[in-house]
Amino acid sequence: MKEKKTSIAEVTEISIEDKLRALYQLQKVDSDIDKIRILRGELPLEVQDLEDEIAGLETRIANYEEEVKKFDQSIVKKKNEIKDSETLIKKYQEQQNNVRNNREYDSLSKEIEFQTLEIQLCEKRIKEFTSEAAQMKTMITESSERLNERRTDLDHKRKELEDIIAETQKEETQLFDSSQDIEKIIEDRLLTAYKRIRKNARNGLAVVSVERDACGGCFNKIPPQRQLDIKTRKKIIVCEYCGRILVDHDIMIDLVE
Repeated sequence: MKEKKTSIAEVTEISIEDKLRALYQLQKVDSDIDKIRILRGELPLEVQDLEDEIAGLETRIANYEEEVKKFDQSIVKKKNEIKDSETLIKKYQEQQNNVRNNREYDSLSKEIEFQTLEIQLCEKRIKEFTSEAAQMKTMITESSERLNERRTDLDHKRKELEDIIAETQKEETQLFDSSQDIEKIIEDRLLTAYKRIRKNARNGLAVVSVERDACGGCFNKIPPQRQLDIKTRKKIIVCEYCGRILVDHDIMIDLVE
């Protein structure tokens, strides 16, 4: 069966009293949706935060591992340089046995001394690289432990969130559909005002009833004449203190009946 859409003319023909009833009913449904989302609490945000932290840790570990790889490559390079210097030293020492004069001997001695210094410098750099690589490996271990902890936490939080969603999804869907149906009979201007007030209200209440001569939202006293105007349901009245739309308490009883 094709759903009948409410025309603009039909919306504008609705009485002020019916508009107030629709607004209050919409508020009640939206508040029930809010309660479901409050039940979920901060879980969606906690899940998102954990996912972000895990992604950050994975990136950090990958960077550490890349640094360790570079240190290992540098160590291999320095070890090869040491071998080259040792080969040269052996070569120069053999040449010293066949020199023809002191000048050639001294020249070869300087080359041997230079290569010996090169070996010492390479050994020093190897120690530095080894130390820095060890530090990086320690940070990898610590980050990996934290990553595993966060993954476990994420699994628990996701399970908790999935359980809550499974319990409330059907009810929330029904409430959302109901909210959409009610919105169809409220004129755009009034609906926009309702959503704006609701967005700015700390507790999400845009429509409140008069309770004990006071606004049900901000609890400021409402003058008797204004209360009388609210009871007549002849016009949309908002609280002069908080801006919420006011309805009389009896409208709740009417909706139940």
